[in-house]
Amino acid sequence: MTVGFRILPRSREVGAEAVARFRALPVANVSDVMARMTAAGPRLRPMHGGGGMAGPALTVKTRPGDNLMIHKAIALARPGDVIVVDGGGDLTNALIGELMLAQMVRRGLGGIALNGAIRDSAAIRAQGFPVFAAGVTHRGPYKDGPGEINVPIAIDGMVIEPGDLMLGDEDGLLAVPFDAVAAVHAAATEKAAAEARQMASIEAGTHDAAWVDAALRRLGCAGLA
Repeated sequence: MTVGFRILPRSREVGAEAVARFRALPVANVSDVMARMTAAGPRLRPMHGGGGMAGPALTVKTRPGDNLMIHKAIALARPGDVIVVDGGGDLTNALIGELMLAQMVRRGLGGIALNGAIRDSAAIRAQGFPVFAAGVTHRGPYKDGPGEINVPIAIDGMVIEPGDLMLGDEDGLLAVPFDAVAAVHAAATEKAAAEARQMASIEAGTHDAAWVDAALRRLGCAGLA
């Protein structure tokens, strides 16, 4: 087996029930309970018309500007899968466009996130299939390889293993490790409930911000009234 040009099986994946539970949670809440240490960077933004993304990751590592293995990943992906592509962050050539989008929609995939560029951006923006990318260019891709499918990849330091839970909304992208899904969901649900209570107190005029002055005193701020 040639490292750098290979297709591996996915040995595990987050289940549909877990995916559905996370759809109700903002990515920011999930990020908070993961110690705010995990992110795919601010460059990868939603390119579609709106709406969140959640699903098991099918990972692709490709040579910058080449989408041969992305085409193969689309053919291998199952309904609900999120294709996650490490394209090296290069924006010279687009890795997907309207035709590939149509294939993913037809196959019922959960979305695509790529550290690279797209084209046909108007068509992508006009629909709701989740597409996250780092940029836009009209220049098309090459189809020569190499690349790898279902290997660990990293985007801006965020490691994604095949089958991990991939999330996305207007705030960006986040991968939840397979073994941490249940614990992260429980903590994020509690975080969302706490924020809902805080919002209610703000709207009612009963919000207590005494912690701000307490923190300033602890930190030795001068001139505190």
